[in-house]
Amino acid sequence: MTWTLPEPMLAAPVLDPVLPQNWATEPKWDGWRALLSWDAHRLVLRSRKGTELEPFFPELRSGAAQLPDATALDGELVVWDAAGRLAFERLQGRLQRRGEGAIRLAEQWPVHFVAFDLLRIAGMDTTRWTYRRRRAALEALFADHRLTAPWALCPSTTDPATVREWLTSWTAVGLEGVVYKRLEGAYEPSVRGWRKHKVRETEEASSVRSPALRRRPAHCC
Repeated sequence: MTWTLPEPMLAAPVLDPVLPQNWATEPKWDGWRALLSWDAHRLVLRSRKGTELEPFFPELRSGAAQLPDATALDGELVVWDAAGRLAFERLQGRLQRRGEGAIRLAEQWPVHFVAFDLLRIAGMDTTRWTYRRRRAALEALFADHRLTAPWALCPSTTDPATVREWLTSWTAVGLEGVVYKRLEGAYEPSVRGWRKHKVRETEEASSVRSPALRRRPAHCC
């Protein structure tokens, strides 16, 4: 049976930033959600809405050689600027070029794939595994294969103090907020089984709205 990428698992918004018991937290990046499969030297890269993104990001195609065969990941496409801040506008610009143009932009504004979930490893579907088990396998994937750019491992924590630090210090570099995932939860396609707390939405809700407050798309395509 041919394996295909599942629909992405989703998150429901919450206003309370407190970390629930028996849940883990990950940073919520200011980028584009993407699911990736590397199988028989073929890269599939899809947006949350199912758009094929591989032609726009040749650095991921070349970087996929670092991955073991029959691997699938869920994550976020991000671009960092020279100051170490997330540069969403540069990421948007990457969708304007293919072919030689995409190669030139990859050199100027390289994208990173921040992996936060493991969907398949060595041909085994892992979506029914608990988050705890998937996370351990994802960390082992990065350690065992010594993955480097364009691959990045998303941090994860069960420490409330670390969550508070992310929501204060890390927002200065463009972090949107945090995502909460139940430790014993499976990966459920299209289900809003995760939770997300967005700092910007909290700030906007408690302030006077102005024309300067503009919403950007959370995902592309």
